[in-house]
Amino acid sequence: MRYLILSDIHANLTALDAVLEAAKGKWDKAVCLGDLVGYGPDPNEVVEKIQSLKAVTIRGNHDKGVSDLTHSEDFNPVARAVLLWTHDQLRPENRAYVENLPKGSKPVDDFSIVHGSFLDEDEYVFWPMLAYEDLLESPTPVAFFGHTHIQGGFVLRGEEVSVLSSRPMPGKMIFPLTIEPKIKYLLNPGSVGQPRDGDPRAGFAIADLQHHLVEFWRVPYDIGEVQLRMAHAGLPEPLILRLTFGR
Repeated sequence: MRYLILSDIHANLTALDAVLEAAKGKWDKAVCLGDLVGYGPDPNEVVEKIQSLKAVTIRGNHDKGVSDLTHSEDFNPVARAVLLWTHDQLRPENRAYVENLPKGSKPVDDFSIVHGSFLDEDEYVFWPMLAYEDLLESPTPVAFFGHTHIQGGFVLRGEEVSVLSSRPMPGKMIFPLTIEPKIKYLLNPGSVGQPRDGDPRAGFAIADLQHHLVEFWRVPYDIGEVQLRMAHAGLPEPLILRLTFGR
């Protein structure tokens, strides 16, 4: 079974379509680690696309924020403004779908998924110390997380955690990772709709754990088109500009 691992789409339909085109014929089942909405101009279209994929999906913090606006107070002013806009834009049936996304972590066959951390779904796992706690908490040798928008992850060998730099180099689309036995992995597929690791290309992963392989992908998409739609919708300029730089 090959899994398409998506995360942090953030209402960017153009990036999601580019990912699906690049991955066509290469996966059997889709998984989404949350944050379908927020930041981007296409909340309805992204929610409907994910539903059409029949993806196993958990909620992210932006999904939670737009479902219950009392949570929006936890966001910075720019992100909160987009949450309020997204709440108004979502059609009732799509808002209901987002509101009913399951929270926390979830097992998917022989791996696990979580948006932020196994200990706190809203926590950012940037550092090895936090990753160490999560790797111990993970019920499976391989787990996928999102939230940071940074492709890569962490590896636990014995008691030592190391950072996994798995982002494809410029000019390359794929970084293959061989999954080794007796090692635990906490892997981030990257952000589809708003990367923050210095590479503006859409990020995702394809996992084939039966063959001990995870591929980290980056694909280009028409960033300018998305920026025009964001500007037309009146979304904050800092969010429009950051897509260019992947920051």
